[in-house]
Amino acid sequence: MGKYIVKRVLLAILTVFIICAITFFTMHAVPGGPFNREKALSEATIAALNTRYGLDKPLSEQFLLYMKGVLHGDFGVSLKNGREISDIIGESFPVSARLGISAMIVALICGTVFGSTAALMRNKLPDRIIVFFSTLFTAVPSFILATLLLLVFCIKLGWLPVWSPKNPNYLLPVIALSAYPMAYITRLSKTSMLDALSQDYIRTARAKGVSRLKIIFKHALRNSLIPVITYAGPQIAYIITGSMVIETIFTVGGLGSKFVSGINNRDYTLIMATTIFLAVLMVVANLICDLLYKLVDPRIKYE
Repeated sequence: MGKYIVKRVLLAILTVFIICAITFFTMHAVPGGPFNREKALSEATIAALNTRYGLDKPLSEQFLLYMKGVLHGDFGVSLKNGREISDIIGESFPVSARLGISAMIVALICGTVFGSTAALMRNKLPDRIIVFFSTLFTAVPSFILATLLLLVFCIKLGWLPVWSPKNPNYLLPVIALSAYPMAYITRLSKTSMLDALSQDYIRTARAKGVSRLKIIFKHALRNSLIPVITYAGPQIAYIITGSMVIETIFTVGGLGSKFVSGINNRDYTLIMATTIFLAVLMVVANLICDLLYKLVDPRIKYE
């Protein structure tokens, strides 16, 4: 298992490096620059700014210098406001993490419960209701759901306040952010549970007189969690960074909204830092999920 972990870590480092390279060179290939504004700056001013931030050097040299700084924990400064990127991430990521973790917990718990219930009550009314809503939440884009929640509960009914940094209310953003993964996990859980219930070891347990609850929770549910874990790995990393659309709609000052503003402003250093941050989270989440397989199913062997 130790060799497997080392192999995965080395592969993860290579993956992050490739993502950084693709992002960096693609970003610089787009026409325009970070200092382009509605009121054009003079050529001398733009040249001075490019020199100050090292944008006058060849792209390959810029990339090597940036990666060297990243290896030392230096993500540089924002090209728009001059703030340290590490400070921007430090103040915005906790907001996104709190929102994302809450949404993922809701999605995992509700999705697993609803999916298992639908499988155990197949072709009955609860199953049909769960399938209907899971299909609905899968089909409805998150930005439409978020807009409807904001319009109905904040503006029309006034039951909940609009987002405020001093008095944050995570209820509506969590619902909007967890709806799609919850619906997807529900469908995965139902399919996996139906497959587990049809296995020979379940028939053997029933023939031995094992209680229904023990069969469901000890045998069927445990083995049906593997597809859910596979999906939850990258989804957790994605959702923790905060949905860009959801954060923009609810004006949540998280990392997702900072990433959107970085793209709009062509803030190269901010875009690169958030991309690397997301890539690392994705890789770590996938590695953790691979290791969790062994806990869920001891028959899995690592090579």
